Amino acid sequence: MWYYQSKKDDSEVIDKLTALAESYPTRGFDEYYYKIRREGLKWNRKRVLRVYREMKLSLRRKHKKRLVKRIKQPLETPLTLNECWSMDFMSDALTDGRKLRVFNVIDDCNREALAIDTGLSYPARAVVETLECLKEEIGVPKYVRCDNGPEFISKTFMNWCKKNFIEIKYTQPGKPMQNGYIERFNR
Repeated sequence: MWYYQSKKDDSEVIDKLTALAESYPTRGFDEYYYKIRREGLKWNRKRVLRVYREMKLSLRRKHKKRLVKRIKQPLETPLTLNECWSMDFMSDALTDGRKLRVFNVIDDCNREALAIDTGLSYPARAVVETLECLKEEIGVPKYVRCDNGPEFISKTFMNWCKKNFIEIKYTQPGKPMQNGYIERFNR
C-alpha cells in the first residue's frame, strides 16, 4: 500500500535554532520558541520542539543537592587539647580584584591557632594537605567542627577523616553560631 508522505524542509528552523543556541547557550526551548515567535515567524510549536529534540539541544536538568540532616548539638568546651578542632574559611579581595581565601584551624580547648593558610583557590585537597601537616606536628583530634562548605562535604575530606578515625560535626546550614569558636577567631 502506498500513501503520500510530505517532505519536511526544516532547514530554516535548524538555522534559527542553531543561531539562538550559539547566542544563548544556557537558555532552553521555551526561550528559543518565544524569541522565534516575537520575530514574527509562525512556526508550529510541536514542529520547533521536534527539530529542537532532533538537534539534541536539550539542557540537562540541574537538581538541587540535598544536604544530609544534621543532629543539633550544643557547643561544648573540650577539656583536653586535640579533642576538637574548629575549621572555617575567610575571604578577602586583593587590590587587583582576585579573591583570597584564608583557611583557619583552631583548637577549641585553648583557642590556639593551629593553622592559618592562604591561597587564591583552596580546594578540599589543599585542606587535607594542611591537616596532614598538622597531624605530623601535633597529632589528630577526636573530632572536627566545620560548616557545610564544599571543601568540608567533599569525599576527599571525608575519606581523610575516616582514615584517621576523626568524627566530623557539621553545623546546620545558616547557623554559624554553632561553630562559635572559629567564628569569633575570624572576626
